[in-house]
Amino acid sequence: MRTGRPRQFDRNLAVQQAMHLFWQNGYESTSLTQLKAAIGQGITAPSFYAAFGSKEALFKETVSCYMNSHGRVTEPLWDKTLSAREAVERTLRQSARMQCEQTHPPGCMVALGVMSACSQENQQVMKVFEDSRNHNRQGLKACITRAIEDGELLSSTDIAGLTALFDSFLLGISTLVRDGVTLDAIEAGITQVMKLWDVNKQTYG
Repeated sequence: MRTGRPRQFDRNLAVQQAMHLFWQNGYESTSLTQLKAAIGQGITAPSFYAAFGSKEALFKETVSCYMNSHGRVTEPLWDKTLSAREAVERTLRQSARMQCEQTHPPGCMVALGVMSACSQENQQVMKVFEDSRNHNRQGLKACITRAIEDGELLSSTDIAGLTALFDSFLLGISTLVRDGVTLDAIEAGITQVMKLWDVNKQTYG
């Protein structure tokens, strides 16, 4: 009986397959049996623990994989070569397109993390998603603040309110995608929500 890693074990592929399973089902709803089935490659329970240490350790590895790939769609929020408005709109559109791709589960792993049932004992495991959501929220706030400082938005703009507006839309895309709302409809929604930015636009003359 083999107790180590299976020969020719493709760790990167295994992490990606596990990531898709956690993405689809959430942390607590994903069992070791499901993970072994998704990873395949003849992996056994001893092989699994030899390769990854624990379910929690594998989850953290999949989160890192997500953040360094799909999760990068929010990077425009921190790109000061873009106008603040362009940074926000590009983030929303990139996120929507990523979430609608057919090569992985629908929605955003980070946003869906807040919707997944999680016991008190596993709250710390999910903190990485909370931190990511807070990071994106701060990015949106920074864009709005920068727009005011640059004279792109009125000085009277409600920073907290506009941040909450765009943040709620960004998080809500996952629910829309999971409910089968088309990318075209979501893109149209982004066009509409950006008009709320323009309500606060500074005018000259």
